[in-house]
Amino acid sequence: MNQLRLTSIIVTGLILLISIVFSGCMSLLPSADLVLKNGKIITLDGDNKVAQSVAVFEGRILAVGTDSEIAELQDDQTKVIDLDGSFVSPGFIESHGHFLSLGKSLMRLRLNDAKTYDDIVVMVSEAAIKARPGEWILGRGWHQEKWDEVPNPNVDGLPLHDALSRVSPDNPVLLSHASGHAVMANAKAMELAGIDHNTPNPEGGEIVRDAKGDPIGIFRENASDQLFLALEEELSQKSRADEEEDFERMVMLAVNECLSKGVTSFHDAGTPLDTVLRFKEMIDNDEIALRLYIMLSDSNHILEERLGDARMIGYGNDHLTVRSIKRSIDGALGSHGAWLLEPYEDMPTSRGLNTIDIEYLKETARLASEFNFQLCVHAIGDRGNQQALDIYEKAYENSKELDMRWRIEHAQHLSLDDIPRFAELGIIAAMQGVHCTSDGPWVPKRIGDKRAEEGAYVWRKLMESGAMICNGTDTPVEDVDPLANFVSTVTRRMNNGDQFYPSQVMSRTEALRSYTVNAAYAAFEERDKGSITPGMLADIVVLSGDLLTLPEEELGGVKVLYTIIGGEVVYKAGE
Repeated sequence: MNQLRLTSIIVTGLILLISIVFSGCMSLLPSADLVLKNGKIITLDGDNKVAQSVAVFEGRILAVGTDSEIAELQDDQTKVIDLDGSFVSPGFIESHGHFLSLGKSLMRLRLNDAKTYDDIVVMVSEAAIKARPGEWILGRGWHQEKWDEVPNPNVDGLPLHDALSRVSPDNPVLLSHASGHAVMANAKAMELAGIDHNTPNPEGGEIVRDAKGDPIGIFRENASDQLFLALEEELSQKSRADEEEDFERMVMLAVNECLSKGVTSFHDAGTPLDTVLRFKEMIDNDEIALRLYIMLSDSNHILEERLGDARMIGYGNDHLTVRSIKRSIDGALGSHGAWLLEPYEDMPTSRGLNTIDIEYLKETARLASEFNFQLCVHAIGDRGNQQALDIYEKAYENSKELDMRWRIEHAQHLSLDDIPRFAELGIIAAMQGVHCTSDGPWVPKRIGDKRAEEGAYVWRKLMESGAMICNGTDTPVEDVDPLANFVSTVTRRMNNGDQFYPSQVMSRTEALRSYTVNAAYAAFEERDKGSITPGMLADIVVLSGDLLTLPEEELGGVKVLYTIIGGEVVYKAGE
């Protein structure tokens, strides 16, 4: 155990002990470093108390209470923030996102708001004019189901690359689907990747083709690997200094975006250990204010060699934890990659894609059990979820003495038989409320009304069966904004005004807990995070409106005023 972590545990214990012994006798507690007063503080402790004021000492919660009670803990050195009635919550924990990809998305073409394929062609055309010949043009965020019109010509609603290729003849173009489970490429990119009429589909992937069998420029799941290898070849030509500058810029863009949205901790869904070690160096230099919980994405071979030394718990004053592994068993519903028990309604020839060999995944599960690492498997389709649950069930039978807390990331589309298995096995459903309202308009098109109502984003069914749900955005698939996600979770209201099977909404308190208390539990951090309780890390977000009482139509106007991590103000609106 590193010295900083040991010191943190000792401080936590002392604060908790002092607070318990001297509760009701504030004058015997040490003077606070920070006091937030005159607010509505939702503690989310066991009793869901509401307080006016909170005191912070040595980066942790010292006491909560009334303004007059906490005033006893102030001295001339205490920083005091008058909240003027603002709403205060434990800091938001992003339970499933892609940290570096968020940073990358802020450096590339952002295609999320494109209304048509023509909009994307225009954006690429403008980028090509500014680009050097041969320079790759990269982007992310397109989604054919969210366009106002179907492109013409098309295959399964997907555009042919011709228009894109005409405006970028000298620049390879690679544009990721919003889900991250498909890419769009132009002719130059396909040429550099060696992809043509004769290129076969790889296992777990599909090259979308026209009637003649020619690639149209859309690649599902593992079929994109060849394109990314060509991109990596280009990026490898960069100098070490340029590469390091790009990396640090990506990290800082992601950190600042999260802090501005009230995110204090981030569960990163899939990063290689070597990249984690670069995060560690930046944390050693106090360059990353955000707390990171990492799921390793390395191969089984690398994990076999390195898992024994890879574990980090609360490194760098609780800024880095590594105790999880990430795998993906299927793709996304939007790109017809989710692995289904029955065929797609709008593509009867397909049941989606299994993106990993099941025996390989079983080996990952064995390694996770052996080294006591949490396993987190991306599963969106009902068959993908069923297969993951089967593997988990077997692993749990062989490791009954461990507190495993394995997770299924997304758990979006479930068969009725599998819904109760989450609670029965103790599997955490790491879900994304905003996916429901973002995807809702076209989900029935993919799987039909019956399957959608029975098993799509069934938060209430899972909770009523006893399962735990933690919440996130899957950023950069969606905006990392917890407030927009909160609104989606408590309303299930889509952009067209309709609600997506509203019987499955969470209550406002349930939604808030899914982003705090539950998210902390899903990372084995419930003793340090998730509530505003003496001894907890002082990770706090201050909001302009009351999430628990505002009318639905006003929830969208709530803003982050302060983000506080370890008692330090790391974001203040307007600064």
